[in-house]
Amino acid sequence: MTEASKATTRKISPRITVYCLPEEKARIENNAARTGKSASAFLLAVGQGYEVSGVVDAEQVREMARINGDLGRMGGLLKLWLTDDARTAAFKRSTVVHLLEKIEANQESLSQIMSNVMRPRKSL
Repeated sequence: MTEASKATTRKISPRITVYCLPEEKARIENNAARTGKSASAFLLAVGQGYEVSGVVDAEQVREMARINGDLGRMGGLLKLWLTDDARTAAFKRSTVVHLLEKIEANQESLSQIMSNVMRPRKSL
């Protein structure tokens, strides 16, 4: 393989040295870890003007999964009622209306959590 045909990689390219205080280095490394990147990849992305987003918060994902499960259970109950299943014969119309209201409230809650995940309150 000739010298000209070798692909240029970052390992053999010139590097940029950044001088910083220990606190600044720790802050950069902390921010990089929050985004799931190495300090080098984080600084490269920020230095090129890319908006670096954080790793999705696991607690918010668990909350979305819980709400999704609630919606599934309520949807199942509604489906049973609509098919005139004997198990739901005792349901009153007000019960179904209440179920629909809960589904709507859970959808709004899920939408809010998804918004928080996609647009974190505090940016890096």
